[in-house]
Amino acid sequence: GLQEFAAAGEPPFIKVGDKVQKGQVLCIVEAMKLMNEIESDQTGTVVDIVAEDGKPVSLDTPLFVVQP
Repeated sequence: GLQEFAAAGEPPFIKVGDKVQKGQVLCIVEAMKLMNEIESDQTGTVVDIVAEDGKPVSLDTPLFVVQP
């Protein structure tokens, strides 16, 4: 599932309106007990967080919308 927080009680990696750089970690996705950091594929501004924290996601499911 998707994890928007580094740890319980910590702030989210990103929020709508944040400026992000290409390669910046946006969230963590757990798959088969492995934690995978998901990085932005472009520099820009986060305009939407599509996936819900803690909910399962499928391969190729959009997680965020980042506008250049």
